[in-house]
Amino acid sequence: MTPQRVTLITLGVADLPAARAFYGRLGWVEHAESQTGVAFFQMHGAALALFGAADLAADQGRPEAKLGTGAVTLAQNFATEAEVDQAYAAALAAGAKPLKAPEKVFWGGYSGYWADLDGHVWEVAMNPFWTLAADGSLRLPG
Repeated sequence: MTPQRVTLITLGVADLPAARAFYGRLGWVEHAESQTGVAFFQMHGAALALFGAADLAADQGRPEAKLGTGAVTLAQNFATEAEVDQAYAAALAAGAKPLKAPEKVFWGGYSGYWADLDGHVWEVAMNPFWTLAADGSLRLPG
């Protein structure tokens, strides 16, 4: 068993059809394993799921919970600043809320933030100290 891994990220959403449509506008392709109550998107070595927030809380064994957002940032790294700008613009065109336009940042990279329809925060970034594989996957240096 490899303990240091994440295989599925599930986002609780208020309106599953609207969230499905939003991620579709981003260019994400829904997987055939999707069902009426959950949408799956294949990623590199993992998957993203969209699940109704109330159903997710019930599935977690805490049906009365009000699931929050914003305490976790999902990130996409890119090879160039231009790719970051392109991804940020595509997210806004798909209906994302702008949080911070991409800009040069104190640690030497370039990044910006947007939120999806439910307030889940995504960072788009270029880190000059990290190399991305041709498929966009990241392997930390060293």
